[in-house]
Amino acid sequence: MHFKTYKTILSPKNHLNLYRGCTHGCIYCDSRSDCYQFDHVFEDIQVKSDALLILENELRKKRKPAMIGTGAMTDPYMPIEKKLQLTHGALELIKKYGFGVSILTKSNQILADIDLLEEINQQTKAVIQITLTTFNEELCKKLEPNVSGTKDRIEVLKEAQKRYIPTVVWLGPILPFINDSMENLVALLAACIEVNVKGIVCFGFGVTMRSGNREYFYQMLDRLFPGMKDKYRGAFGEQYVCNSPHHQKLMTYFIETCQNAGILWRTEEVFDYLQQFETKDEQLSLF
Repeated sequence: MHFKTYKTILSPKNHLNLYRGCTHGCIYCDSRSDCYQFDHVFEDIQVKSDALLILENELRKKRKPAMIGTGAMTDPYMPIEKKLQLTHGALELIKKYGFGVSILTKSNQILADIDLLEEINQQTKAVIQITLTTFNEELCKKLEPNVSGTKDRIEVLKEAQKRYIPTVVWLGPILPFINDSMENLVALLAACIEVNVKGIVCFGFGVTMRSGNREYFYQMLDRLFPGMKDKYRGAFGEQYVCNSPHHQKLMTYFIETCQNAGILWRTEEVFDYLQQFETKDEQLSLF
């Protein structure tokens, strides 16, 4: 862990990242890509100095409340959060100034803030977003070794449902030749339906690779799935988008299942929902 001084904390579109880097160890992580210009070891978490002071100043200056999004680049509930409590502090500020929040994580550590998220949702709008990749717990431990397993993440979704906090699932990546089975998709969607998720973000059934994350991904394939790296190279070469050979079949099932269950599945519709700020009355009307 190390600290770095920043002048701003919110992006022009109200995205918030309190940390930079990650210790979850997900083998496919796009945030390792060279385009993000990390100048430190990825696992050596960079903490933004005076983050909460900067955030409060920026929220105070906003002309009107909006949704604050966090978790897209770095999970806000890495183990370091237990010590620093920056995500917790940010949520308190978001509540104080009447903003909404959409928060993305793979960790059940978010349950430590579930009361606060419920309070925000009662006041304006809070959306808990959870990434799901595989229903197989042993495979999950290989793909995402230092984070909560699938069952624990589904428990987060169940707890959110009990508290009327809307949820969105990020489905993927679905790695070709590894977790791209129909059996896996059926199980994950059944769980989503059971906990009444509002929407599912799915960019397709495959994985993206570019300089930086490709090298790490292949290194981990060699370690965990002997021979799989050569299979990838033969199938995809240097492609950025690497779709499963079952992509069309899986996508057809995904769309039909979401439509039948009343789950938002078009990416633009889910993002519109996540970015739409709502008052308490507007939020309660959803239920």
